[in-house]
Amino acid sequence: MFRDFPRDFSYVLGLNEAVVVAMADGFAQASGRPALVNLHSAAGVGHAMGSIFSAYRNGTPLIITAGQQARSMLPFDPYLSSAEASELPKPYVKWSCEPARAQDVPQMLARAFYMAMQPPQGPVLVSVPVDDWAVLTRPVRARPYDFDVRASKRAMHEVASALQESRQPVFVVGSSVDKEGAWQAMVELAERHQARVWVAPASSRCCFPENHPLFGGFLPRNRAGIVEALQGSDLLVVIGAPLFTYHVEGCGPHVPEGAKVFHISDDPSACARSPVGTSILSSIKAAVADLLELSQARQSAPMTASRLPERRAVNDLESLDVDTLLHVLSATRPANSVIVEEAPSSREKIQQHLPCVQPGSFFTASSGSLGYSLPASIGVAMAQPDKRVIALIGDGSSMYAIQAIWSAVEHQLPITFVIVNNRGYSALKKFAAVFDMEEALACDLKGLDFVTLAAGQGCVGERVADAGSFRQALETAFSGDRPRLIEVLVS
Repeated sequence: MFRDFPRDFSYVLGLNEAVVVAMADGFAQASGRPALVNLHSAAGVGHAMGSIFSAYRNGTPLIITAGQQARSMLPFDPYLSSAEASELPKPYVKWSCEPARAQDVPQMLARAFYMAMQPPQGPVLVSVPVDDWAVLTRPVRARPYDFDVRASKRAMHEVASALQESRQPVFVVGSSVDKEGAWQAMVELAERHQARVWVAPASSRCCFPENHPLFGGFLPRNRAGIVEALQGSDLLVVIGAPLFTYHVEGCGPHVPEGAKVFHISDDPSACARSPVGTSILSSIKAAVADLLELSQARQSAPMTASRLPERRAVNDLESLDVDTLLHVLSATRPANSVIVEEAPSSREKIQQHLPCVQPGSFFTASSGSLGYSLPASIGVAMAQPDKRVIALIGDGSSMYAIQAIWSAVEHQLPITFVIVNNRGYSALKKFAAVFDMEEALACDLKGLDFVTLAAGQGCVGERVADAGSFRQALETAFSGDRPRLIEVLVS
């Protein structure tokens, strides 16, 4: 592959296949362009599967090439070959193949690109035997494409009419609102109808300004909690998210009794599995634009005061719990900063105290798979060099992909890695109660030294345990032009 490698290509090295897929995912999401990822054969794809799973759930367009042994050796099951190369990554790729002939590789790569970009976007994989790279092939011309899926005017008229007639409409928005560039239009639509806006469960991006008067909050990942949050609404319009993503078993209704439901998605599978309501297949940006065109402003009460996190003075000598950590980070971070988060046990408090108010300002994995956000922050920083990227990562989560720091150092990216060290898998400890357990076994993490782990990869780091030291460490990191790690010991 490296023979006659194009000079206008950049090759970004990672130290683990899961790391490079997550780096590419972050780059593709933050840039709005697909990324090409190269993996080793069977074992390499196996290592990458956690991140491929996250890319599939995130709806990220990735073209993944995987190595394969020479074709002449494949009948003999050679060392490092992949026996069922196109089957290995399924079902978490949209499409995969190993071309029948070396001459077909360019055409299959072109097809992979179009498959990855077609809604719903996602990862695809092409297995390429090593000797194929030496075969001269015909060029494949790029073809223009337009994958915009637009619902019928009749369907959108039905939603617009329901919005006009509703006494208390509610929108539930998902990651596709931000991904498709419909963020500002969604704000206008909510204001036009004075509708409360909730963020769908397991959303991976900032879908609505979290300090807006109409922002309702984040829906939980359980059926009863969702019904309780949406109680009183007579119309529910879910845009750019599944209806709904649950984490724990539940029973009873999926939505409040008597509420009319419309579900708008670019994913036919999400439409098909919706348990209630009318599903409409459409690109999100097109759907929001159509609703703005077809509906009129409602006469209703003015918006209430903005939902803002409580501000309090923080004493520099104050020890750090998660709330204090987030207060200091919120007060210190630059205005154009981007949060890439993977601290599951702190997520509810992050949502309370660290509001994201701009499009493209927050990324996480919608899959729940750990090891995504630390390397994804590197891809985000590469895609948005004018932004200050903050990777807010739990201690347990960081150990899934700690070697990603090396790539940040190699490319001199000014990322601030904030490791929330509560010395355990706290999310699992909290979840034990769901199964009526008094405690979760083997969830303590003792003796980890993240400053030393960072130093071993050439990254400067420091450990803090009080508010003043944390604030000073953040200011130093934000003023620098290199990656820096801050290990925060929290109670």
